[in-house]
Amino acid sequence: MHITLENIIPDFLEKEKIESSGVWNKNLEIKLGEKIQVVAPSGRGKTSLVHFLYGLRKDYSGKILFENREVRLFSASDHALLRTNKISIIFQDLRLFPDHTAFENIEIKRTLHPFHPSSTITEMAGRLGIGSKLNQMCGKCSYGEQQRIAIIRALQQPFDLLIMDEPFSNLDEMNRKKAMDLILTESALRNATIILFDLKDIEYFKPDRLINL
Repeated sequence: MHITLENIIPDFLEKEKIESSGVWNKNLEIKLGEKIQVVAPSGRGKTSLVHFLYGLRKDYSGKILFENREVRLFSASDHALLRTNKISIIFQDLRLFPDHTAFENIEIKRTLHPFHPSSTITEMAGRLGIGSKLNQMCGKCSYGEQQRIAIIRALQQPFDLLIMDEPFSNLDEMNRKKAMDLILTESALRNATIILFDLKDIEYFKPDRLINL
């Protein structure tokens, strides 16, 4: 998926933060298969940009284009198709169902448009050290366990673009590296673009470009 950002300016962001940004009010192009890391301290609009890209918010000027089509003009059905077939996301707040098991949270996503068989859930959970948690209610899992559930959920569907908003914030170094290895493997299977948003540079990601927001 070819992505273009043309002079995006959030309606709510202070002028000095826009002027010092490598994203806001700039022209950027992201090509299929690129690995991009966007680094930003709190208050720079990081999660807002995630929501702009995913089509959840429109409170900005400028244009975001997917394959030369402006995202802000997409219909609800356009967004639904994109989110089923082209774009996967790991939200900072995860958006899991606490009263469903870990397996159910992942399987709900997988059944919308499967890329893998259901058995892959067990394999991925074992790889990330949460195999014993699949039958546990998400609300009873630790936040680090929930992050790994959300990562596995995002990898069940086809995607050309994977957006991640601080996906490893509650994981130790070993589990971060395991999760990143799985993400990179799955993205390579699809030749997908990755845009990773975080507070600091994650050196083992090894992006093609690092952009300071």
